[in-house]
Amino acid sequence: MNKGGRPRIEFDKDTWKQIEGMCEIHCTGEEIAGVLNIDYDTLNARIKDEFDFGFSDYYKRHQGKGKASLRRLQWEAAETGNTTMLVWLGKNVLDQTDKQEVNATVKNTTVLDNMLSQLEE
Repeated sequence: MNKGGRPRIEFDKDTWKQIEGMCEIHCTGEEIAGVLNIDYDTLNARIKDEFDFGFSDYYKRHQGKGKASLRRLQWEAAETGNTTMLVWLGKNVLDQTDKQEVNATVKNTTVLDNMLSQLEE
């Protein structure tokens, strides 16, 4: 019996794979919904129906694979000699920095002390 309203939108296996892939490349829920030509609330509702948790938890479960792929590509770029990537990974992975601390010690202040004494007189 038809209760009225729009027919329920169901996702097939390929659609779930597409959603997972978009999460991996860090698309937002709104962007994913836009690609699927549905409302974000519909996307969130289908995820809740299928997995018993919302979009944000679904997203967290799938974004890691995308991060790992990006890290692998960065590492490969660094290994081929990409100096920009080598510097970036050094700063972000090895806590390296461009900052240089300079400590100076003045050993003989006699001349300076004499000049200050003369100014005070």
